[in-house]
Amino acid sequence: MSKKNYFHIIWDWNGTLLDDLSLCLDIINTLLNKYHLPPLSTEKYLALFGFPVEDYYRKIGFNLRKLPFEIISTEFITAYENGRPNCQLMPGALETLETLSNNGYSQSILSASKKDFLTKAVQDYGILDYFLAINGLDNHHAAGKLDLAQDFINAQNLNLNTTLLIGDTLHDAEIADKLGVDCWLIPNGHHSRERLESAGVPIMESLASMSKHL
Repeated sequence: MSKKNYFHIIWDWNGTLLDDLSLCLDIINTLLNKYHLPPLSTEKYLALFGFPVEDYYRKIGFNLRKLPFEIISTEFITAYENGRPNCQLMPGALETLETLSNNGYSQSILSASKKDFLTKAVQDYGILDYFLAINGLDNHHAAGKLDLAQDFINAQNLNLNTTLLIGDTLHDAEIADKLGVDCWLIPNGHHSRERLESAGVPIMESLASMSKHL
């Protein structure tokens, strides 16, 4: 992969900078058990999780006509926010953010998480100062983040040719494609490497290995 001069890095949060896969899997299996549905293995979760989250819930067995999406998503996020403080940043996340900042890159976060929760989490991990902006939704139902990204790029007048989106799911690659920016994916989050390879974008082995490519 040839090097390219980027100026701004848009980071996904869950599964990219924050290591929360185990927490999400534990919570969804608790909910599946509560509603008498079969549990997910890690492999099945990585194969099925996606956006919009409402579609993912249908795939794993929830009947959203009987159990409204808003109810199950609220149950999930309540358990998630209770458990999130026990999660750690991904290995190499802090060092990578610091290195990029020291080398003149501007950085932001783009997430389908509720902005209030997202900002608190970033503050809790002591990394808020690395980011030009924290872009999250105004609710906790994780519908998508394309409009957020487009509004941010327009407001900051970012050059699409020097903007890079880094994430862990096919949704991140789809967002980048619709925005017209480059995308790198890391197979340590919520999608399997096999799924990520179908996106046709560069795959980084880890955050720690990224600096040499930037």
